Amino acid sequence: MTTRPSVLYYCQHSVGLGHLVRSLAIAHALSEGFRVVVASGGAVPPELAVPPGVELVALPAIGSSDGRGSHLISLETGLDLEEVWRRRQNVLETLLDEVRPVALVIELFPFGRRKFARELVPFLERAASLDPAPVTVSSVRDILVDSKYNQRELDDRAALHLNRYFDAIIVHADPNFATLDETFRPSIPVKPSIHYSGFVVRSAHRPPRLRPSAPEVLISAGGGKVGESLFRAAVTAHRRYLDPLGVRTRVVTGPFLDALIVEQLEADARGCATLEISKFEPHLCEAMASASVTVSQCGYNTALDIIRAGVPALVVPYDADGETEQAFRATRLARKGVVKSLSMDDLTPETLSGAIIGTLSMRTPTVTFDLGGSTETARIVHDLVEQRTRRVLSLR
Repeated sequence: MTTRPSVLYYCQHSVGLGHLVRSLAIAHALSEGFRVVVASGGAVPPELAVPPGVELVALPAIGSSDGRGSHLISLETGLDLEEVWRRRQNVLETLLDEVRPVALVIELFPFGRRKFARELVPFLERAASLDPAPVTVSSVRDILVDSKYNQRELDDRAALHLNRYFDAIIVHADPNFATLDETFRPSIPVKPSIHYSGFVVRSAHRPPRLRPSAPEVLISAGGGKVGESLFRAAVTAHRRYLDPLGVRTRVVTGPFLDALIVEQLEADARGCATLEISKFEPHLCEAMASASVTVSQCGYNTALDIIRAGVPALVVPYDADGETEQAFRATRLARKGVVKSLSMDDLTPETLSGAIIGTLSMRTPTVTFDLGGSTETARIVHDLVEQRTRRVLSLR
């Protein structure tokens, strides 16, 4: 029996779930031709399903105490951060030696996850020393945060890492929507090949659009860690303004919202039959398609769920602490008529309820984006491995 070649996939999520959800979708597509091992460095909620054919290895978990991923903390009870770093390094070294990957996929780094360079640079050095060395790929979303005061310096540092350690960059976007050079502008030429995969979705299937008999609003904010202000405004808006109009509202807090805040939201909703608080929705896109209006932030996966669901959508892009990615994406989608947008600065129960009522009558356009990102990523990785194999054989 022939052993299948292996792909080792590194993913670190510190704030939300989007990076891991996208990585698992790609890993599932890769599993058609490879053994796929995903090293996940953040908290993995038990509700999250790991696709068949994918081996998930949970590194000792590191998270963030804020919404930016700037202050890292240990998520392992009884272990300080330095001990977690040491244990992670040991696991990563062992994985490289045991998996012997033909391809190594690193999610977001070096475009982001800069604080993880302390483990990723030695990891990449060790991978490069293998014989044969794996094809090394940087996997990156459609839009990057590009508003740091020293952005050119950060972009140049990323370019240096790309040129030293990576063979290719796969951008998980439709280039008709966004291109890498719009939010990544180093002064140093980038040597690795750049490939566009199209958008990565859990399923390219568009769920049936159901029409509820009474207006229904679905509120969500990804993993929920930075959704408190939206959820509190939504609960108050419902009780004051939407409930008297016969509107039903469901708030999905996500698994990472602080438990105390969840309890407070549940207490605020008590006694209101038209307001529901739930922690997790495994089929969010289908739930969106069953709503009259969806209200959310504008992360990568949420935006694609909105597109697939074809539902009237109001987005409140997360833009605190200089985060520009979601606002950029929301602006692009609003120009195409896919969403209406309300800024966090303008978010109040009054403005939110008014925007929801205005969105109820919204006509959703038919938009065509490339949603085949998972399959195309697998094809690109396969081709890169084949090219490397032929090159190695030609030198022998």
